[in-house]
Amino acid sequence: MSHRTGYTDDHAKSGLDHAFPEIDTWPNQFPSYEILIDVPEFTSVCPKTGLPDFGVLEVRYMPGQLCMELKSLKEYLLHYRNLGIFQENIVNQVLEDVVRACKPKWAVVKGVFRPRGGIGTTVEARWPRPKTKI
Repeated sequence: MSHRTGYTDDHAKSGLDHAFPEIDTWPNQFPSYEILIDVPEFTSVCPKTGLPDFGVLEVRYMPGQLCMELKSLKEYLLHYRNLGIFQENIVNQVLEDVVRACKPKWAVVKGVFRPRGGIGTTVEARWPRPKTKI
């Protein structure tokens, strides 16, 4: 299906089938605290134009039994550097992978993407997700 703008379903799904590495974890030792991970130089690529996207990515979560190991998270995020994927999909994919890795009590992923063509974008996704369907 093609849309008025020339974006296709293939553009929309681009990058979502990428084989991302697993995010390692380690056993949490304390209850009820938040972790905020700041990624100030996040980069990816627009799947239609091939132009680079730059932004700040924040991952905030309350660990349950596991915490994410930061080096493996960094290696995971480097996979986005040359990957053609929409900004909205980045935020939602990172959220899904964070939840799968460490099973937090809750998590929020926020992407603040720098303007391209005069428009900046902020995308935020939360877990647990609402029970509504698209």
